[in-house]
Amino acid sequence: MTSRIPRDSRLRLVRTRPLAAAPRAMNQRRSRRPAPRPPEGTPAQAELARMARSGLAGAARVAHWADAALGPGSDGRADGKATLSEATAERAAADLGLTAAQVRADWDTARLAGLVEVHGDNARPGWRLRAWDRDDSAVLRGWVALFDAWSLAHPEPADHEPAAVAEVVSAMPQVLSFLQLSAGPVPVEQLLDLLEQRVTELRTERCEIPYGPQPDPATQARTEDAPLEPLLDWALYALASVGALTYGDGQATLTPLGSWAVWVKLEQICVAAQSPAGNIEVAAEEMLRGCSQLRPNAARAEYRAWLAARPVGSAVTELIGAARGEDALLRGLAFEALRVVGAPAEPDVRAVADEPTLRPYALLWLAEHDGHDPEDAHEVLTREEATWLWVDTAAAVADHGEAPLLVRHLESAVQPTVPMLLDEVRAVGHPRTVQVLVALAAAHPDPALAKAVRRAAFQVHTGRS
Repeated sequence: MTSRIPRDSRLRLVRTRPLAAAPRAMNQRRSRRPAPRPPEGTPAQAELARMARSGLAGAARVAHWADAALGPGSDGRADGKATLSEATAERAAADLGLTAAQVRADWDTARLAGLVEVHGDNARPGWRLRAWDRDDSAVLRGWVALFDAWSLAHPEPADHEPAAVAEVVSAMPQVLSFLQLSAGPVPVEQLLDLLEQRVTELRTERCEIPYGPQPDPATQARTEDAPLEPLLDWALYALASVGALTYGDGQATLTPLGSWAVWVKLEQICVAAQSPAGNIEVAAEEMLRGCSQLRPNAARAEYRAWLAARPVGSAVTELIGAARGEDALLRGLAFEALRVVGAPAEPDVRAVADEPTLRPYALLWLAEHDGHDPEDAHEVLTREEATWLWVDTAAAVADHGEAPLLVRHLESAVQPTVPMLLDEVRAVGHPRTVQVLVALAAAHPDPALAKAVRRAAFQVHTGRS
């Protein structure tokens, strides 16, 4: 009996479907949560953006200068460490009528706000700079990125115990929440009392749940004996330096921008806490599994809320750890979450680009980060890398999707014919090749094609050519 479908079916080249769209949850109905309103008295978004532009005017000025002066063919350079070389800083100072120290300070602010990005010894404008004059939301996201990095914008003095500094940084969100709820000046003594309570809670939690290498007793004793008052003073000055609060006369008050940013963070946490999966408190792998049941937009909202509740560095480490696991679906979703992280994740993503399992995902991430259209980003992959990614995605669909979706996945292969696809899939050496081919053979309605796929699976399994 002959199939009505040609044996050597041509594969249509279409863009790969997002991994988040693979699960059965595509037909789930989402409950709509009304858009939350900021606290009464919060300025309108346009006014908040005006404030952010004013506070970041120096950074934007240096970023615009870098766009013109450090472009292709110029002799201006960064130093490969995300800072300006001495010669470039002096040149910028001369061009802008500033001191070299002012240029460096504005440059650091521009990097933290995403207005400028440095790759090796080359600098280029960030996407927020392109939208600076016309997109209020881009401006506010840039300011929130700076707000998140307040401890980097104004580094702590070198004589403070590093572990004590880390505890204060971890405790400051509760202090900021108290300032936001107070909606007015708060005496520093009251903030110090709250900080001491929160640090004590953190130390108690650490003692109750020992994990990993334990600190040296002498170091732990120095940390616990370190006075918190000077560290609170540093934290408040650092937050004031980014425009989040005013600090003086023994009291601190959130600025309108600071109050709005704290409300945004709290709202993100509340959204995650009210989500069906309750992702805010869980580890990255469990969070990604919960998000696999959501549509792409809802999943991205969950990623943002999960990221808002933890330091960026540890969050990126967790996500990459989840991507290294055996579940291909989590690998794809982890890199979707890393897209939400954006520029802060670049060093970690670049560092894993040589790992075979993560390389195709990392290269696509970096291509999109470098400005490639997502529709064309796949062009950075070699034929072998694209085939490996096709098998990995097929493994995710086979494990979590439905048979018709696996059959449609054929359409995303770069090979023009099924025989060519099977030859290259066998050669690429993906550990899930046999399982993918068996699942595809079982799902495909064309008996002749299914037979060819089963034969290829058998040959991979037995090591035959």
